[in-house]
Amino acid sequence: MKTRIPILLGVVIIAAMVFVGMITRDGDRVVPEGEGTIFLDAGEFEAFPLPDYAAKHVTDDYKSYFVEVDPGIKVHVLEVGSGFPVFLQHGNPTSGFLYRKVAEELPTDRVRVIMPTLVGLGFSSKVPASEHTLDNHVRWISGVLEQLQLMELVYAGQDWGGPIGMGALARSPDLLKGAVLLNTGLNAPKEEMDLSRAHAIVKTPVVGELMLGVAFSIFERLPQMQGDPDSIPADVVELYGRPVVESGNDKAPLAMMRMVTDGPDHPTTPQMRVIEGYVQGLDIPAEIIWGMNDPILSKSLPLMKQNFPDAPVTKTEGGHFLQEEVPPEIAGALLRVIDQLQISKNEGMNGAVAKAPPAS
Repeated sequence: MKTRIPILLGVVIIAAMVFVGMITRDGDRVVPEGEGTIFLDAGEFEAFPLPDYAAKHVTDDYKSYFVEVDPGIKVHVLEVGSGFPVFLQHGNPTSGFLYRKVAEELPTDRVRVIMPTLVGLGFSSKVPASEHTLDNHVRWISGVLEQLQLMELVYAGQDWGGPIGMGALARSPDLLKGAVLLNTGLNAPKEEMDLSRAHAIVKTPVVGELMLGVAFSIFERLPQMQGDPDSIPADVVELYGRPVVESGNDKAPLAMMRMVTDGPDHPTTPQMRVIEGYVQGLDIPAEIIWGMNDPILSKSLPLMKQNFPDAPVTKTEGGHFLQEEVPPEIAGALLRVIDQLQISKNEGMNGAVAKAPPAS
């Protein structure tokens, strides 16, 4: 009996080591395949027919396609409408579908709504956990904007869509003409601080994998992040979670939580400083729409107001994914910003005409 105990203990230790190795592995690159071609003014792109469980959430007017920004790195883009470009960037762990209700509230005969999905999420390519860095995500989304050959746009971003979107726009500084800021953060940390208790826990190796990969699904917890939990029903949980899980590489949600800074020495902080500097140098029409029932970022509103001191602020009862709860408020802010741009443009044209010398 005594000899069996060490043997059993050895077996348990080996099994535990194998298990830990499995859940902490870096993950594989998964490259999605489309079918057919989408023709845009910027060129031809690989079409991606949506599966039924996703297609039912949008209209037939939507275009669904890939932009390959690096070999094997395909960003899935949803697009609807024509006119002034509106770039809408989601965060973790959702997809471009997060803005579908906002798009419904926009006049698609006036605006072209562009909704990319971050690499690792939705129907975009999946990459090893170690490749999820802010620098990479900024570069990938910047690649989308470059390939679409946009000359100007209005932008909205939430969660990681804030820093990633602004980081991408900082690489093309003449592109951004106006912004609507949702629940996000755009500032580098000045002191050590975790964004939330959950972020503090999951940054610990193995513990994070056990929590998000074994104990529960982050997607099933999405309703708890809302002011109204019913705003994310089961079919919307499936919309966000199923493409990630079925891909065989579900590393992105945890990796992106670990991307969040916890102090000045975090690997993400240098890029956040660049983004903060860009944001604080902006002089554009902007509005802030904030979900005050967001358990993570509601407290960050004062900091966002410092970044955009002249921006009107609309406080809502929404939670973290406020696009699911208050789409009319977000769409209204986007249209007001676009109208401001049009008024300024018209005033500039009228001024130029007034200063023109009389014909001889």
